[in-house]
Amino acid sequence: MTAELLTGIGELTTQSAEFSHDDDRLTDAALVIENGRIAWIGPAAEAPPSDSRVDVGGRAVLPGWVDSHTHLVFAGDRAAEFEARMAGQRYEAGGILATMTATRAASEADLVANARRLRREAEAQGTTFLETKTGYGLDLLGELRSARAAAEVADVVSFLGAHVVPPGIDRRDYLDLVTGPMLAAVAPHVDFIDAFCETGAFDVDECREVLLAGRAAGLGLRLHGNQLGFSGGVRLAVELGCASVDHCNHLDDTDIDALAGSNTVATLLPACDLSTREPFPPARRLLDAGAHIALASNCNPGTSYTTSMPFCVATAVLQMGLTVREAVWAATRGAARALGREHGPDAVGSLRVGGRADLQVLDAPAVAHLAYRPGVPLCMATWTEGIRAARPAPPTAR
Repeated sequence: MTAELLTGIGELTTQSAEFSHDDDRLTDAALVIENGRIAWIGPAAEAPPSDSRVDVGGRAVLPGWVDSHTHLVFAGDRAAEFEARMAGQRYEAGGILATMTATRAASEADLVANARRLRREAEAQGTTFLETKTGYGLDLLGELRSARAAAEVADVVSFLGAHVVPPGIDRRDYLDLVTGPMLAAVAPHVDFIDAFCETGAFDVDECREVLLAGRAAGLGLRLHGNQLGFSGGVRLAVELGCASVDHCNHLDDTDIDALAGSNTVATLLPACDLSTREPFPPARRLLDAGAHIALASNCNPGTSYTTSMPFCVATAVLQMGLTVREAVWAATRGAARALGREHGPDAVGSLRVGGRADLQVLDAPAVAHLAYRPGVPLCMATWTEGIRAARPAPPTAR
């Protein structure tokens, strides 16, 4: 085992204490990575001996982003749909079927290759841990291929057979397929079951049926809810104890109180809200009420074709009323909570002695620059489980 010292850290954000405590920002700090774990954290002047040393020159260090909601397993492109939406056409979830057609036509190898490309893109922007979903196959073979592809690429996989009802099959027959043979086929490859509780997708009773079948199969529960209206998804997620309910654009006081009184994380997807022109979720009200929140990219080809967690953090600060500290927490430790990975030996989203060495270095002196300089690629280096990622060489001038 070799020990690597990162020193000269101008601002170190650890996220290791509870959010109500001190904000865990250390100055003139250092840390030691050994065997994929954080072995020591403290003042740079007191750093122990190490086998190698990296001086980050006064830059900021923080946990790697935890992207807790993505749809990376797909084929095709929906740029025309995006352009139409920007011209005033309302999003109503129908474009999912276009991606289904392209995804079914692609080979499994191509699905894996595209998902890996997107993961590399995310990693270059500081993401060190991510979830992704099935949901564009929408038949038994298509969902099984998607689950296998997702398991090759992502750290956590969610089964989203209940995305929409594909054409050519009776609604009841499709629900029986999702909760029966399809669930049995994908279960060895996935960690959670998910459903889209929305007009044009599935209603509360249908989603309850899907989630309870997943629970019986040993999967954790997640839910898309309240994106396009008051779908009842938030209250269903709280009722069933889902790890997260994602989108949450349309919330009334009862929804907010329900989330605040539960352990269900409200995962907010600001890049998607910009693309669909839905109102932003009431992030400030959620936090002030005591609810848990996360930020995620929702990377998908139709409504949020971005892998940039820094973009989501900046948007949350500049347009959703979060402080920088709150947004960074939501994109790291809050997102880890949404995946059930906030505590324990495999915890992510924080930097603590004994924990995973998943971290990023910004080419900036403080995390405030993530929103202060929006759109600027600030991620300079990442370590995932203690291994520094190779950075692509800059293109040669011609």
